[in-house]
Amino acid sequence: MLTRATRVLEHISKPQNLYKTPRLTNLLKLKMNTKELTKTLLQEKDPFTDIIGQDKVKQAVKSALLADRHIILVGPPGIGKTTLAKNIAKILGKKTPFIRIQGSPDLTVEDLLGDIDPVKALKYGPLSIEAFTKGKIFKADKGIIFFDELNRCPEKVQNALLQVLEEKKATIGSYDVDFDIDFIFIGTMNPEDTSTEKLSDVLLDRFDLIYMHYPENTNIEKNIVTDKGNKIDNVNVSDKLLELTIHFIRLLREDKNLEKKPSVRASLGLYERSQSNALLNKRKSVTFDDIKAVVVSVLAHRIRLKPSIKYLQSPEAYIKEQFEKNIIDSDVLEEKKGDLL
Repeated sequence: MLTRATRVLEHISKPQNLYKTPRLTNLLKLKMNTKELTKTLLQEKDPFTDIIGQDKVKQAVKSALLADRHIILVGPPGIGKTTLAKNIAKILGKKTPFIRIQGSPDLTVEDLLGDIDPVKALKYGPLSIEAFTKGKIFKADKGIIFFDELNRCPEKVQNALLQVLEEKKATIGSYDVDFDIDFIFIGTMNPEDTSTEKLSDVLLDRFDLIYMHYPENTNIEKNIVTDKGNKIDNVNVSDKLLELTIHFIRLLREDKNLEKKPSVRASLGLYERSQSNALLNKRKSVTFDDIKAVVVSVLAHRIRLKPSIKYLQSPEAYIKEQFEKNIIDSDVLEEKKGDLL
């Protein structure tokens, strides 16, 4: 004899359309008001004030948004992709939902779209809205979905996302779910990460790709560091010392022996750690020795050596060697000695 629970679950397993229920349909009738976004993009020369530099990227983003396109920001970590996405949400207003989804191999379709809760189905009925637990995509209605590292999510999630973007519907188990949701989709990809899932050409065809790079020059990176970095107990970091620090970071980015390069977070790390080091030594100004003492701690884990090098040398030893070669034993330090020592 079938139990009541079994009969309910059998009923749930039959193909249904969740959106036949009036209560759910009415939840998603409102459309996102993009008038304010369009007005800002057209009238302001630089609406993305949270990002320093990256002028070509900003122009491309403005163009894509005006054309109502979903976008993927392609670039290494730590260059402002998340900050740029949040800046777009800020333009839309404080009440604009900003939903972040972190791409990972264990992300499921149910995490993204939602699922039927069997306990609630027994309590409220299998066709009731209360039985459906919404996924993150619903929370982004009239807002922004920020899908970080889109190419790290499994193929099933990619397929579900493709169906939502193309057909405005998705399948959850045996249920067909119609999506009348209005959102801006901003994804990111790190081309330097080899441990990722290849995005299908069909999915990529639904996006415009915008390529971001490291700060254009030393001055822009200096401005980013001083603007975004923490000032610790008013400890002073001289311009010349900061220039030397960023000079070394930028040299590492050009190093052909590295597969993974240090991002702006490395510059921020050296800036902040040198201040704390000076403070521990009861000084209010950073010296060269403060930066030298922390360079391995801040940088070694932020690089990855190519196979031809990593079996011969550790990242820690490599950073120490390059710092001695390019900074300590170079003319660069000699030129700035008076200010740094």
